[in-house]
Amino acid sequence: MTVDKSNDRVQKMFGEIAPKYDRMNHLLSMNVDRYWRWLTVRKLSPNKKEPILDVCTGTGDLAFSFHKYTDGQVPVIGSDFCFEMLEVGRQKVSKLGRDVSFVEADAQNLPFEDDRFQVVSAAFGLRNVADTDLGLRELTRVCRPGGQVAILEFSVPRYQPIKGMYGWYFKNVLPKIGQFLARNDSSAYDYLPESVGEFPCYEALVDKMVAAGLSSAKFYPLTGGIATLYIGVK
Repeated sequence: MTVDKSNDRVQKMFGEIAPKYDRMNHLLSMNVDRYWRWLTVRKLSPNKKEPILDVCTGTGDLAFSFHKYTDGQVPVIGSDFCFEMLEVGRQKVSKLGRDVSFVEADAQNLPFEDDRFQVVSAAFGLRNVADTDLGLRELTRVCRPGGQVAILEFSVPRYQPIKGMYGWYFKNVLPKIGQFLARNDSSAYDYLPESVGEFPCYEALVDKMVAAGLSSAKFYPLTGGIATLYIGVK
C-alpha cells in the first residue's frame, strides 16, 4: 500500500507536531541528527558571498547551521509549506540571534527565480514531497550553474547487524515513543518508517538527481546508513 503523501495530510501532520518537533528529533535520534547537519554544512563548504536556500526547512535547523557557518554574511532562506513549523523557526531567530528568513512555499513550486542559490538543500523533507521528481527539478532549477543541491535523508542500512537492529527500532519502538510523547491525531511516527521504506535511496536517488539535471551526484552513508547525504552539482 502506497503511503499517503498528499499535501493536506502532510501539512496537517507536521502542523500538529510542530511545537515538539525539535525535541522529538533530538530524542529519537539520540542527538545524532545534530551531527548529520553539522557534517552536511561542512561537506558543502558554502562560500560567504552567495545566497543559500534550505527547502522543507521545518523549524530551520539546517538553515541556522548554514547561517552560522557563513558568519551571517550571506542571505539564508528556509522554505516550507507548513505554517506551524515556520512559526517555530521564526521564534528561534531571536533566541539564536541568527538572521534567517522564512518563506511559506511548496517544494514543488518554489517562488524563486532560476539560477539563484549557491546551495539548495533539503534535510529529512524530500521524502514528504508528493512528487519526488518534481521536487528535485525545482531544487535544481533555483540552484545556480556550478552550485550544489544536497539531500540529507533517512535511508535503510544495507548491512547487518545494524540493518536488523535499525529495522526493529524504527518499526516497533520509535513509532510508539514518538506517538506517546507527541500526542497527535495523524500518526506522524507511524508515517515515518513507512515513508522511509518507500523512498528511493542510494543509487536510486542519485539516478533521480541526475535525471533532474544534476551531474557529479554522489551519496555518503552516515552512521551505518541510518541517514545518507546526497550531493549533486548543477
